[in-house]
Formats: sequence, C-alpha cells, structure tokens
Amino acid sequence: MIGVCGEALIDFVPLDVNGDSVYAPRPGGSPCNVAVGLARLGKPAAFISKISNDRFGDLLHSHLAQNGVDMRWLVRGNEPSALAFVIPGGSSGHDFAFYGSGTAEQSLIAAEVPDSFADGVTALHFGSYSLLLGSSAKTYGELMRREHSSRVIALDPNVRPALFADRKLYRRRIEDLLCFATLIKASEDDIRWLYPDERVANVAARWREMGPSVIVVTLGAGGAIGLAGDTVVSSPGVRVNVADTVGAGDAFMSATLAWLDDRKLLNRDALAEFNEDALVDILAYANRAAAVACTKPGADPPRRRQLAELIHKQGL
Repeated sequence: MIGVCGEALIDFVPLDVNGDSVYAPRPGGSPCNVAVGLARLGKPAAFISKISNDRFGDLLHSHLAQNGVDMRWLVRGNEPSALAFVIPGGSSGHDFAFYGSGTAEQSLIAAEVPDSFADGVTALHFGSYSLLLGSSAKTYGELMRREHSSRVIALDPNVRPALFADRKLYRRRIEDLLCFATLIKASEDDIRWLYPDERVANVAARWREMGPSVIVVTLGAGGAIGLAGDTVVSSPGVRVNVADTVGAGDAFMSATLAWLDDRKLLNRDALAEFNEDALVDILAYANRAAAVACTKPGADPPRRRQLAELIHKQGL
C-alpha cells in the first residue's frame, strides 16, 4: 500500500456555458489527486489527511470512496474546507486563487496520524502546501522524519506562491525535507520560482546531492527529465488535444509510483541503484499519464485502461 499525505480541497473549475464563464466545484488538491490516480491505476492507496465535516468535505469523502481510496487514516474535522479557483492563463496554463484560513487540511495534528505503519505500506508520498501551513506542516514533517529510514518517501513540492509568498522560507522548508526523501518530483515552474536566478538542471543536480536517489522534473509540453546517480535522461512530451493542464503533474506522480510498484521497485535499495533504462521507461509512462489527464477538464487522472489505449493508439 502507498500512503498519501497532504491536502484535499475543492477546485472551482471554469466552464463555458452559452458563452458565459461559470465555475463548477470539483474535488482536488495535489495529494488527493495522487491518491485517486494511484487507485485508478490499480494500486492500493490510503489517504492520510484531514477533511471537513461540511458539505464540501462530504463531496471529497464521496470522491475518494468512489475511486477506491483507503480512508482508514482519514480524519474528519469541524474546520471548513479550503476552496481554490482555477484561473486560466498562468505560466503553466493556469493559476489558483485560494480562499480559507484555519481550514481542515491545514489542521492535522500528530495525535491524528498512525503511531506506526505495517510493513505492507511500502511508500509515503507527501505533497504541496500542507507541508508549509498550519499544524499539518509540523505533523507531516515529523512523520516524514520518523518514517524515512523504513520506507520510500516521495515528495512533490507543488509550489503555491499564492498561499506562501516568502520565497526564502519556502525554499528553506523544501530543502530541509530533501534529506528525508527517496524520490522527488517537481515541475520546472516550481524550481524556477524557488530559484529564479539558477538553471533548472543545476538545481535538480544539487537536490540529488542532498539525499534523494531519484529526481524527476516535469517540463509541461516538453516532457520531463530524470536524474539518478550520475545519470540524466530526458523524455519528450506526448502530443494530445489539451483541454486543461490542471492535475497533469499529479497524474505524472501517481503513474511514477504505480510504475515502480508494478515492478517491485518501490523500495529504497532499488531506487538507490536506479539505472538509465529504468529512468527512460518510467518517464515515458508517466508522461503518457499526464497527457491523458490533459485531455479532460479539471483534475481527472487516468485509469490503467485509458493509458493502455493511448499507448496502443500512438504505437508507443
């Protein structure tokens, strides 16, 4: 089983209705999307988080349940749900406007997470702004520190400057967590915001030296690059008719973890010895998952069948 740690929230996604732009609520939040993506790819995934008892929390709970996500470690609270409005036209195709403070996803405390995990939990994935805000930041940081020697720790910073604008503190927080991570996935936009005066490849190489075995950087339509040891490989993007890029990086992340689990490589020793062929294959698979996600509006990670259909259609 793969445990996913981080926020679930409500994305308000813009839709065109008779020429007018209207917003529709959709379940979202990067870690929530990763948990759903894993389940849709046939992987046992548990969500370790906190959601509200309000109506939006009910929507999130139903979404997770309907997609087969294990919720044994999901906590409900009286804090309100966080809301995010998707604003088209940012550097990655969209930006977000966030609303809510003291919200449920920021309020997880240490007493609300398991004291230990069974050996069957092979990996814990951590993501996004819940690593920086509220009591959840401390809770997840301590959990990562506690578990990093026992299982794979995957980390996706998924930078959100609209919620935490202090670049220096943001950068320090992410760097403080790198030594606990086995696998890092970040976007080109994440790294460019954190380190505006440095080349993306140089930052990724420096991160690799700080502890993680494998680092992957997504490049949007340009595909992705991967680093393992002294090896650096690149993989081109997959051409599709793009409806929306929201959730594409999360689909990439869930596909990366699923690919590793399919091949019994989701362990610290295997990732420490990751080679060039494995990097090429994992990037190609994850790029396809991201491409499928881009063909649908909102965060809607693909199922295994949809990935297989894309691979067959494009002769990949």
